Amino acid sequence: MSFTLRQLNYFVAVAEHGSVSAAAQSLSISQSAVTEAVKDLEADLGVKLFDRHSRGLRITHRGNQFLRHATTILAEVSGARRAFDDEGRSAQGKLHLGLTSLVAGYVISDLLAKYRRANPKVEISAIEDSGEYLEHLLIGGEMDVAVMMTSRVGERHALHAETLDVSPYRLWMPLGHRLTGQDSISLSDLKEEPLIILNIDEMEQETVKLLSVLGTRPKVAFRTRSVEAVRSLVATGAGVALLPDLVYRPWSLEGDRIEARDVSGSLPVVQVGLVWRKGSKLSAAAREFVAVAQAHRMIGNT
Repeated sequence: MSFTLRQLNYFVAVAEHGSVSAAAQSLSISQSAVTEAVKDLEADLGVKLFDRHSRGLRITHRGNQFLRHATTILAEVSGARRAFDDEGRSAQGKLHLGLTSLVAGYVISDLLAKYRRANPKVEISAIEDSGEYLEHLLIGGEMDVAVMMTSRVGERHALHAETLDVSPYRLWMPLGHRLTGQDSISLSDLKEEPLIILNIDEMEQETVKLLSVLGTRPKVAFRTRSVEAVRSLVATGAGVALLPDLVYRPWSLEGDRIEARDVSGSLPVVQVGLVWRKGSKLSAAAREFVAVAQAHRMIGNT
């Protein structure tokens, strides 16, 4: 392996933006430099990272797998550099932080604990709301940083989004379900399955859009904003669910087992990271939070 950090940065940018042109614009470099870096990376790894189509690029299954490693490597490098910057000093002041529901429940606790230990003098105020409303607060200068799904950021002309980790979708099933014994599961296998839908942070839209390729409306058995309710319903055989690994746990609250399996095909991934207003000077407390988050592997600390 001889890939470079520059190649990893360019690859992550393309994966995040879905096109070479958008990635090049975000990095303030030429499209040819991005294209060359991705091609060299694919050649070095010996795998195809993206499928090319008329509207841009679609990340492959192997690309998704490598994306997790790439973001982890870049975060570790950032942490190594940060270890020698401002050593022994902690930030002061206030940090106004925004969180979406998914982040509040499954990402933020470890990150905030690490930040508080390093910056005990910072006063933190956090608000949980929809990604759309958090964007409004960021643009209006009422919030410093938001931790949210960066793949769903709408106002990219006004906001900087930095993806820190990714989480692929998988199929959740009860123990002994007929599909657990199959070597391979496809979307068509789910055509007649009752679905348990989680309708927070655009989870429902992603699932319905994913299954629309089957040509029929999904058989929705239950909609809920509670991940724990999804676990209990799946574990007791009320249906199956398509959800990102970010929220997967193998047991329901009642102690029933939940199986998770990969599904063949182009399943989406959840991108989680930081968002702040372009052109604004971050406070010392906010800059320190960004640095801590970049060095912290948010997803997978379970």
